Amino acid sequence: MAKLPTSVDRLIAAFGPHKAYPPQSGFYGAHEPDELVKTHCCYCGMQCGIQLKVKENKVVGFEPWMDFPYNEGRLCPKGVERYLQNNHPDRLMAPIQRVEGEGFEHISWEQAMGKTVSEIRRIQQTYGKDAFAMLSGVSLTNEKSYMMGKFARVALKTANLDYNGRLCMVSAGAGNKKAFGLDRSSNSWADLAHAEVIIVAGANISETFPTLTHYIWRARDQGAKLIVVDPRVIPLARTADLHLDVKPGGDSALFGAMLKILVDNDWLDHEFIADHTVGFQETIEAVKDYDLDWAEVHTGVAKEKIWEAASLWGKAKTSFLLHARGIEHHSKGVDNVLSCINLVLATGRIGKPYCGYGTITGQGNGQGGREHGHKCDQLPGNRDITNPAHRQYIADVWRINESEMPGKGLTAYEQIDAIHRGEIKGLISICFNPLVSLPNNGYVREAFEKLEFYVCIDSFLSETARYADIVMAGSLHEEEEGTVTTAEGRVVKINAAVTPPGNARRDGDIIMELAARLGEADKFSFASSEAIFNELRLASKGGTADYFGITYEKVESQMGIFWPCPSLEHPGTPRLWEDRKFSTPDGKAHFNPVRFKPPTEVTDEDFPVVLTTGRVVSQYLSGTSTRRIGKLVDQYPEPLLEIHPKLASRYGIKTRDLVRVKTRRGEAEFPAQVVETIREDTVFIPYHWGGKHAANQLTIGNLDPISKIPEFKVCACQLIPTGEVASAALTETAYQSDL
Repeated sequence: MAKLPTSVDRLIAAFGPHKAYPPQSGFYGAHEPDELVKTHCCYCGMQCGIQLKVKENKVVGFEPWMDFPYNEGRLCPKGVERYLQNNHPDRLMAPIQRVEGEGFEHISWEQAMGKTVSEIRRIQQTYGKDAFAMLSGVSLTNEKSYMMGKFARVALKTANLDYNGRLCMVSAGAGNKKAFGLDRSSNSWADLAHAEVIIVAGANISETFPTLTHYIWRARDQGAKLIVVDPRVIPLARTADLHLDVKPGGDSALFGAMLKILVDNDWLDHEFIADHTVGFQETIEAVKDYDLDWAEVHTGVAKEKIWEAASLWGKAKTSFLLHARGIEHHSKGVDNVLSCINLVLATGRIGKPYCGYGTITGQGNGQGGREHGHKCDQLPGNRDITNPAHRQYIADVWRINESEMPGKGLTAYEQIDAIHRGEIKGLISICFNPLVSLPNNGYVREAFEKLEFYVCIDSFLSETARYADIVMAGSLHEEEEGTVTTAEGRVVKINAAVTPPGNARRDGDIIMELAARLGEADKFSFASSEAIFNELRLASKGGTADYFGITYEKVESQMGIFWPCPSLEHPGTPRLWEDRKFSTPDGKAHFNPVRFKPPTEVTDEDFPVVLTTGRVVSQYLSGTSTRRIGKLVDQYPEPLLEIHPKLASRYGIKTRDLVRVKTRRGEAEFPAQVVETIREDTVFIPYHWGGKHAANQLTIGNLDPISKIPEFKVCACQLIPTGEVASAALTETAYQSDL
């Protein structure tokens, strides 16, 4: 049996080393395209408008979409190169099956479907329905996200469904629901451009959401003051009015100290607090002892800077607070989010022009994907799966008995624990690469080795897919119609530009056939993506994420509709809560007391350095697509260990020296990059690589008790210089990192 060639073998054979795809000046770029398809970028939550050039059913380039109101033609480095994934030689063109000791072999769809369904039935008949689990992803469209939730509960009949938004937005979502009763950024980014003071906390906007920078620059041009909270001097911090270099894990102490300063100086909106909020007294009681000396110790930020930040925020007439993973990837991520919201509520700057609060979604559909039902505790419309009325409504839409609907299941990382305990025996995944993106991934790898059967739906053979028994060749973003919801809450339309190549299939078609073979064909007989969306609209009706009034026609004619949009006549809601009636049962915004807690793992004599992780501009999430695009790989070909000169000097480390980083989970070697743009007690490694290059070999699997998000952003480590100097990065080794 012939072994399928490896990723790198195919690349070098086709194009030579260091190239992921021939330059656009070749055959395709030399001719006019057959058509331009208006759609959106497949990467971050900004979902920039883009026009894809199509020739002979291949995406061959792009042109800016100048009319789309958010980005007006602007694109980041990933957006400019995203079209190159479509014709990549690594693309899975048909189902494949793992053969022990041999690699993978091509099989027919009949074989792939038949084997998958028989294994699902065997495992569930032997161990119970919940022994077969599902992991989904939020780079999927709203339609597919909705269908994954329905498929798990109606066809698989398992409670154990979760998604990779568990690694991204769930702390923000939980905090938003506690405070406001609704999980969405409060305003469109248009308001951001007019704010007097902007706080950006734990969000490396210039590298991870570059086109959003434009709105901050517009505000700066009008005199806005910018405060950046980050342990690194990220690009946005270089020209900020104030950079608060918080020690990883110190965020809630910082924001709590700022709240106390607001109270002490009476920089409060007393009328708003009295009329439109609850819980203020309990909240300020929690921070009554947070004096500046205490705050300096627990945050690592000079007390003068903390006071100045509170003064700028407290005295402003308009303001906007933005945060992302930097404050959310913690075992107290929800507390961090709530401590930010408390600053917004104390000053009453929400629900009115040029004032807002935004949680930036990192994944392509991180907003819509967390609203319509592929979370373990959620049903469409952001309903609660434990609420009897919510369950009954969705059961009626799905035409099932409410008693047949599974209850709340396990979150993504809890599923890994359950595999180790022998409770989960089988798994299906789509759009999720746990062996790169989950923490302590040696433990994760051991779990995948224990599964009796694993089927993966993907467009490329990811690090995790290599452990699959069956890999079903699915579709890319540009190969299936649908909608996504941007980070500002705007529902936009993805237009299919091409069809899947070879014998690959659309994801939606794969799921519908599996559902039919599992005996639920009548509930998954959607003739189009629009038909799925229309059922989603009905399922969301009356929920906090209400899409009922949104149609494909409205989205396309108006270039996006902001939810909630409860009726066909409704124009959508770019700015929430202008009537000051919040989405909580009592109509009030809720302060939440936050008392500072240290991280799960603090430094000590054995592990004296703080390790934090994050992203770089040219890579996206687990890198399944971006590590295959030559120009993006050339820009940042390998993960580097950022270290401050003073810390480097203590260990005798110079740039390009190989350093072994060791934590209580594992160890890995990285070339050093000595920089002055990081705290002296902290090192940083980007997490887009797998195998021996994986930062997540080192990170800790402790979870926030509410959101169940892992603590990616802080753990304790040792630094061990190897005495060797790293060779120049070989870019072809970055496409697949553990061959």
